[in-house]
Parts: sequence; C-alpha cells; structure tokens
Amino acid sequence: MAMTKSLVNVVWYDLGPRPGENGTAVIGGHFNGDGKTSVFDNLHELNPGDKISVTDGAGIVNTFVVRETKSYNKDADASDIFNTNDNKAHLNLITCEGIWDKISQTYSRRLVIFTDKI
Repeated sequence: MAMTKSLVNVVWYDLGPRPGENGTAVIGGHFNGDGKTSVFDNLHELNPGDKISVTDGAGIVNTFVVRETKSYNKDADASDIFNTNDNKAHLNLITCEGIWDKISQTYSRRLVIFTDKI
C-alpha cells in the first residue's frame, strides 16, 4: 500500500472496498513527521469501544467502533489487515509508531486499528 507524501491527508487502499461497504477498507496516514502535525498523531489513543466516523466525498457518514489495536514490526507480513470473510463492513486504520530510523527514514513499527461498522 503506497503512503501519501502529505502529513495531513490520508490514503485509501483502492483495491479494496470503500469505507462502509462490505469487506475491509484500509486507510493509511502519517504519524508525527519530524515533529510537525500529522493526520494520525493521536491514533494510538484509540481503544476498543471507541467510535470513529468517516465522511465520504458525497457527505455520507459511516461510523465504526474499535474492535482491537495491534502493533506490527515494519517488516512483518500484515496482509491480514486487508481481508475479511464475514460479509460485514470493517475499516482498518494504519500508521507508523515506534523508533524513528534515520537511515531508512521510517519508524520501526506499524499500528493498526481494527474497526467494525455500527
């Protein structure tokens, strides 16, 4: 999944469903790029039971509840975040976390918030 260069915008994995459609939609965004404000700076504060809403370009609002949070090593196979087989709508949010590696210009871990449409 390619990441946006903008610190304040998100990217949607367009090979999957749109948020609110059956299946797993995935949205990625940056965490704290060089101390500047980034779109997912506070993503780590979400806990199971918290609600988030996504508004699409047509103004339709879909609300999701956090099911779980999971941290992956940046090199781990996290392909499971793109799939579900329960015929329900899910939204997974992904960002970086951990230690900044100046050489590779990335963080050591990936934080994924798994949610279910309500």
